[in-house]
Amino acid sequence: MRSDADGARPRGRMTRRALLRGALAATAAPALWACQSAPESRAPAPAVAGAGAGAQATPTASSSATAWDELVQAAQREGSLVLAGPPTPAVRTEVPAAFKRQFGIDIEYLGGRTGDLMTRLDAERAAGQYTVDILLTGASSLYNEGYPRKMLGALPPVLILPEVTDPTKWQVGRVWYMDPEQQYVLRLSNQLTFVPAVNTQYVPAEEIVSWHDLLDPKYRGKISADDPTVAGAGWNRAVYLLRKLGEDYVRALYQGQQVAISRDERQQMDWLARGQYPIALGLGADNILSLRADGFPIVVVLQNRPEAPGMVTAGYGMIAMLDPAPHPAAARVFVNWIAGREGNEVYNRAQVNASVRTDVDNAWMPDFSLPTPGVDYFDGYAWDWVTATHGPDDLEQMRRLVSR
Repeated sequence: MRSDADGARPRGRMTRRALLRGALAATAAPALWACQSAPESRAPAPAVAGAGAGAQATPTASSSATAWDELVQAAQREGSLVLAGPPTPAVRTEVPAAFKRQFGIDIEYLGGRTGDLMTRLDAERAAGQYTVDILLTGASSLYNEGYPRKMLGALPPVLILPEVTDPTKWQVGRVWYMDPEQQYVLRLSNQLTFVPAVNTQYVPAEEIVSWHDLLDPKYRGKISADDPTVAGAGWNRAVYLLRKLGEDYVRALYQGQQVAISRDERQQMDWLARGQYPIALGLGADNILSLRADGFPIVVVLQNRPEAPGMVTAGYGMIAMLDPAPHPAAARVFVNWIAGREGNEVYNRAQVNASVRTDVDNAWMPDFSLPTPGVDYFDGYAWDWVTATHGPDDLEQMRRLVSR
């Protein structure tokens, strides 16, 4: 059931008030990482039968079932795992609950910013400690920190369920690994993440049919965006416009139109709701749906435009297993579960992401966030793009283009 047209609150989605409470919790994430007590260092556990590096890539159905049963039993003996993921209240509650119902295994959930987590992991590893099993993150930290520092474990030997390894169950026709070795970083989600929105109480949506319409002088001082001068979503969106429309466009938009910049989604939501800045370039689908649920007339514009069709990312929809994992069997069960139909739906529904599996119906997603088949979107999580364009020179170029 879609809810982007009628404004009804979708299943599992927060009200605006609850969203703001969640955002406040997110600002405390560094303290959360710091306050978690680290368990004692332990040596890596021996490989579990059927799930280690020596497992066959294409086992028979019988051997696969046996290996899976043995793996689950070993995981239940461990009894728990530690999962680091997004600071989203629905994910924090729904994913551990669903996994516990299925396998009887507890999840200790660490919700916070991935950059803060990486700082913690570096310090722990320097001390010979390994406390986290699984990462659910965005691309940059995994690609630029976790992977080159050899923190991650290989996933192909771990994925043993036929429903996970079956290429027809994935929209790209294969298990969707993102790293060059096709081993360590698995993609679970894919959605449009640059969704310009207008408050139609102040700006008629039909007036904005091209990205160039945003340069109309009547919109000067009426546009907001997240900060494009620091690495993150705002920078990614601005670089997308730079790639598609050029330096002159980016300068004319951010400087010429006096775009209001904020790193605070709550502030941008308030600006859009009150009409102070009735055109927003920096909000996600969950923000827009929350405003609609509160009765504000918010409409998404500039979808699938030929000059700039749009950008897709996975949000926090990238998974990796740390090596060594303190709970290796439970970690392997979790990776199979979340890459399979049931776990994939639980996670993506809670995070308001779009599943990349062909057997999952993304009914919870608004139409404006679902990629249209056949459209040439820019993948903001492509490996070469993320690893090559997040340096200080790139950020300095953007600061020159957008600063007034």
